[in-house]
Amino acid sequence: MASTLRRPNCISMLYSSPKPSSHIQQIHARLIINGLKSPPLVAKLIEHYCGSSNQRIVNNARSVFQYADKRDVFLFNTLVRCCQPKDSILVFRSGFAGGDIVFDDYTYIFILGACARFPSASTLMLGTQLHARIVKHGVTSNIMVPTTGIHFYANNKDIASARKVFDEMSERSIVTWNAMITGYCSQKEGSKQHARRALLLFQDMLVDKTGVTPTDTTMLCVISAASQLGMLETGASLHGFAEKTVRVPEDDVYIGTALVDMYSKCGCLESALLVFRRMNKKNVLTWTAMITGQAIHGKGEQALALLHEMGANGMKPNAATFTSLFSACCHAGLVQEGLGLFRGMNKKLGVTPNMQHYGCIVDLLGRAGRLKEAYDFIMGMPIRADAVLWRSLLGACKIHGETAMGEKVGKLLLQLQEQRCRDDLTPRSQDYVALSNVYASAERWNEVETVRKEMRVKGILNQAGCSKVQTVSNTFVEDFEYSS
Repeated sequence: MASTLRRPNCISMLYSSPKPSSHIQQIHARLIINGLKSPPLVAKLIEHYCGSSNQRIVNNARSVFQYADKRDVFLFNTLVRCCQPKDSILVFRSGFAGGDIVFDDYTYIFILGACARFPSASTLMLGTQLHARIVKHGVTSNIMVPTTGIHFYANNKDIASARKVFDEMSERSIVTWNAMITGYCSQKEGSKQHARRALLLFQDMLVDKTGVTPTDTTMLCVISAASQLGMLETGASLHGFAEKTVRVPEDDVYIGTALVDMYSKCGCLESALLVFRRMNKKNVLTWTAMITGQAIHGKGEQALALLHEMGANGMKPNAATFTSLFSACCHAGLVQEGLGLFRGMNKKLGVTPNMQHYGCIVDLLGRAGRLKEAYDFIMGMPIRADAVLWRSLLGACKIHGETAMGEKVGKLLLQLQEQRCRDDLTPRSQDYVALSNVYASAERWNEVETVRKEMRVKGILNQAGCSKVQTVSNTFVEDFEYSS
């Protein structure tokens, strides 16, 4: 085969075939024999090597780079861009240590992108150092450099630095605005506060004098923000804005799904169903969002009907779909239906149950007062039950007055607390309080005092309760917390 690979054939195969994996090493050898070191050819060869699923073959990409010219920034950028994020960071560090390459703006874009896709404490430090170098050398002519910096900081949970980069930019594209809005919406800690900021930033974008026009990505993020805040009026306004300026929601599966989720969470199930029925195309996320909407409104039978309709349309449910279905069965008291779904999810649909699914079944049985069955279910699980499952069962024991089982489960939870102490984790008061409440409901006051005394001896303090009052203004929601 190698003898038939002539020089023109090598070049044509590199450019014509998307993945010539069976001949890539033969092509590589032929290029070496012919002395071909043209950067575009070598770059194409690096792309093919990096596209392999075999790590040994991927490592050949570095050899190709060394063979051609390790000072060529174009080839270096190609290697950084095509490698997996972790490998890209290693390649960059080796190139930085060598000092032979003069980096350009694309180098910073690719490596900041790699740090964004591989968030960690070390990549945050590296990205921050790169940002300082960018500012020092004035590499800001390409607007994508600071835009990628926003994406990097947001993915590494440093949203304050992301906003600082955004505010310091003299010029912004729609990609920049989307990066900042998406960054706010992707923050899990303080999600409501960040969702509010995303909506306010969207308002700023609409009045921006540069005439930036929102895209479907923009609308997807702000609709999600309205959903998190439970702001029906704002969500409905965004729905109308999307129809007039971006795209008809019925023609975009992602915006349509976001609207279904928003209307459901804001308590307007009829509007969610209306959008759902009008959508021309639905994916598994769309069906799951609608089933979740039925679940949170206590409509278990309607949720199960959607599952059958989903199957009739050739759509297979995923793990999240089953979580919503089990939740619907819990709220509607459909015990047998929920158990039947659980038994068939793996055998019939190939979805392996996870801890969340097991927790739903324990909750389902506990609400129905079938506590012995719930206990046996936990003991028969193929994976070790976590504290959340046991707490769910303990809560059900208190509701149904099953003191004996409640005591058994409560003591088991306290054993898990001792394990937390051995792992140098702070013990929590909730399990002690829950067990004492079980004793109190049975008027076993001596046992209540024993549990409380144990808490005092171990220095475990009861956490204060907290209530939240939400007030709605024209633009955003204010949260006020009161300790009790």
